[in-house]
Amino acid sequence: MKKAYIFPGQGAQFVGMGKDLYDHNDETRFLFEQANELLGFRITDVMFEGTDEDLKQTKVTQPAIFLHSVILAKALGKAFDPQMVAGHSLGEFSALVAAGALSFEDGLKLVAARANAMQKATEIQPSTMAAVLGLDDFTVEDICQRISDVVVPANYNCPGQLVISGTIAGVDRACELLLEAGAKRALKLNVGGAFHSPLMESAKVELEAAIAEVEIKKPVCAVYQNIDAKPHADPEAIKRNLIDQLTGPVRWTQSILHMVEDGAASFTEVGPGNVLQGLVKKINRQAVTSAATL
Repeated sequence: MKKAYIFPGQGAQFVGMGKDLYDHNDETRFLFEQANELLGFRITDVMFEGTDEDLKQTKVTQPAIFLHSVILAKALGKAFDPQMVAGHSLGEFSALVAAGALSFEDGLKLVAARANAMQKATEIQPSTMAAVLGLDDFTVEDICQRISDVVVPANYNCPGQLVISGTIAGVDRACELLLEAGAKRALKLNVGGAFHSPLMESAKVELEAAIAEVEIKKPVCAVYQNIDAKPHADPEAIKRNLIDQLTGPVRWTQSILHMVEDGAASFTEVGPGNVLQGLVKKINRQAVTSAATL
């Protein structure tokens, strides 16, 4: 049976995140300071002492979660021994660095480029997302397809929990129809835009240009990517999937199911929070979950 490591995405952040890692030793402190230099601002100040609002900015949130996850994986040393990895949305970049496919520096550059491009895309087109609870995936997909405005399934988080993404009008109309169809709840999310939807096309173009400039190597283990929920090790396929992920859905439920089918016995969450552990348990009750700790 195999050990799987999973990496969280946007929404897992909290003020004070990473301070214990910064104080852990000289190596982890060096990585944080290197990130401050590469980003051109002291992200550590925002992570450790900023406000919730400061930390919610996409251009801050994404690199902050990436740094917490990747530096924690490095701090684990030999105890970090993945046989398969996956990351939720942004977490896919953390997983690729942890698995040796991307360098720390290149991973951070891509995450920063992605976050900035996504922030710009949200300013071009007012848009939003909503969490739909208590409906099967097919019903949500069918209702989204019947709406004339842009609204699509974005995050297949676990059975009975699917996040939709699109224009404000499209998401509002979808929420009305989904509640009429029997959804327990349809909650608008406090996000800046329609992530994982066609409205991120401008950001996808920028990310593609950034990815073309970095080297992606063969990872030390299979990386289950969001776009198709399948394991990948070929660098060119990994690149294509990273690009397509920005406008395509996060197939988290399907990824976890495939990992279990391929022998995953335990799932260790590497990064802030414990959201992914909860989702894994809802996908497969028999799965053993834990949080990575120093």
